Amino acid sequence: METGSPARTGVAGDEPVWRGLPPGLLRMRRLLLVVWTGVLVLAAGLLPGLLAGPAWAAFALLPPAPAAWAWLLLGRNWHSWRYAERADDLLIRHGVLWREETVVPYGRMQLVEVTSGPLERRFGLAGVQLHTAAAATDAVIPGLDPAEAERLRDRLTELGEARSAGL
Repeated sequence: METGSPARTGVAGDEPVWRGLPPGLLRMRRLLLVVWTGVLVLAAGLLPGLLAGPAWAAFALLPPAPAAWAWLLLGRNWHSWRYAERADDLLIRHGVLWREETVVPYGRMQLVEVTSGPLERRFGLAGVQLHTAAAATDAVIPGLDPAEAERLRDRLTELGEARSAGL
């Protein structure tokens, strides 16, 4: 698992250790991009080619250009996801153009879920969903290793109970 450089919090010795997401999430998202691009290539080239003539099959060349751009953007987005555990709260940071940093106090957590759909399970991934007293501060950390997701769930549950305001 990749660890980013620590972010400054303004208090000496209280710098969080940022953790990145495993590369399996990026592989899964890029595979989905390739599959959907293939479907679009077939739809854009095969249907016009069959219905209007072979020259119209050139429309099959249109979907790969945006897909190449999306390939790069997926990498940047994946690289932007970070989370850090501090003494009193969990920090989640993500975003390329619009950066978002969510601070979830342990005492405000009411429910911590580990979720994993069929495709995520195929790639060995799980997500952690955090529900708080205020719906605006609910947060999610996608694409974690299942063991890390369960460790994080257990730790957050333990810390939430210790703060006696949630869970």
